[in-house]
Amino acid sequence: MWLPTTDLSGDTGPKYKALVEAIITDIESGRLRHGVRMPTHRDLAYHLKVSVQTVSAAYKEVERQGYLRSERRRGTFVQARLTDRAASFILDNRQPDLIDLSIVRAAYTDFHNDLSRQMHQRLAEDPHQPWMESCRPVAGFDYHREVGVKWLAGMGLTADPSHTIVTNGAAQGVFIALASIVQPDDVVLTESLTDHGVIGTASVLRFKLGALPTDDEGILPEAFERECQQRAIRALVITPVYTNPTNCLMGLERRKRIAEIASQHGVYVIEDDVYRPLLEQNLPPVTSFIPQLGFHISSLTKIVMPGLRTGYLVVPKHLSIRASSVLRVTGWMGTPLIAEIGARWIEDGVVAQAVTVQRALMRERQSLVAEVLGDAVVRHHPTSLSAWIRIPDHWQEEWFASELRKNGVAVTISDPFMTVKVKRPNAIRVCIGGAIDTPSLHRGLMQIRHTMEQMPGVHAFDVMY
Repeated sequence: MWLPTTDLSGDTGPKYKALVEAIITDIESGRLRHGVRMPTHRDLAYHLKVSVQTVSAAYKEVERQGYLRSERRRGTFVQARLTDRAASFILDNRQPDLIDLSIVRAAYTDFHNDLSRQMHQRLAEDPHQPWMESCRPVAGFDYHREVGVKWLAGMGLTADPSHTIVTNGAAQGVFIALASIVQPDDVVLTESLTDHGVIGTASVLRFKLGALPTDDEGILPEAFERECQQRAIRALVITPVYTNPTNCLMGLERRKRIAEIASQHGVYVIEDDVYRPLLEQNLPPVTSFIPQLGFHISSLTKIVMPGLRTGYLVVPKHLSIRASSVLRVTGWMGTPLIAEIGARWIEDGVVAQAVTVQRALMRERQSLVAEVLGDAVVRHHPTSLSAWIRIPDHWQEEWFASELRKNGVAVTISDPFMTVKVKRPNAIRVCIGGAIDTPSLHRGLMQIRHTMEQMPGVHAFDVMY
């Protein structure tokens, strides 16, 4: 039977917190391995000379952080965290002969390759290379921030370069924003199915992640308001345009209402707005209504090309020093060379041209999704990089994705995006960006449809993950 290696009796703080730390330490060190059954609440309480309630509270917290799972009538088991398991469903490396529909990314064609080659040639011919000469200021070169602010103005956001940080993509922006305001045990709300990076950040920064129900427009205002009335909420993390993975799109009135509730309760709003330029509607950012509480995150990665990992984080005025200091200790400045490429392309109109190309490609590919998968499409949009697809009830998500993988197609199930332990939606995310060509996309979609029409195997060991 597992027992902690440290003596909990000498800990002066709450016993359940000491037990939480002991369990997590042993899981991360490998002493407690994936699949191991934990002692019952009563047995562990007896051996540690603590109350059953103490063990129950500790198990509940460790499960919330994704290290344990409880199964009715079977017990509590060690599991790989959601962010660690994500690699099973979201491919990290390109695999030959596999149609990869598992990762949300901008389309990449000969047009994009030519743009990249031309820019590299221009940079090579420039006699002065300041982007390779300096690594200050930490928040980014003044010119890069000024260009970024002008670009954001086109999306309806008024920002000051002195309160704007150049980042290596949106994920870094989200992390900096959260690290600037949250403390361990603070409550942060987000969509019930949300980007797995937010879930991973909760584990790193040790804040409590709360889930809000959604509809076609994203989080429900009444649920957000109810949470704010019942407990202290530090921040709300939202993706109002093409929510990952469910493809929600928040309308104007919903945006205003969310901002109003946040303002009334003093809740910071961290807005991941990376898909906003793909949207052809003119919808202002949620944070434009509450600049004193809003962190706005944008990036060129999802709208121009996947390797252009540069973006902009706009922070509340009173937190600009704090956010820059977080950047300094976690990754220093955004890479100046990539930021230079982004700034030049914004100034030259290349970003606007690339967005037009992305929209056209997505309209074509989303039409193909609708044609092949029909009523199985739960939610998609003409210019979105993915679609949220319902699978038949006779399939479980893991089995369905495993069967597809055996047949050369990779998709993503809901597991990496689940904020809390809720009933799975029995749906998959199908991504249509990247370097895939139309015939390959069509074959992948046809394989999905064909698999939907089949009955699954009868053995659990058919699952590949």
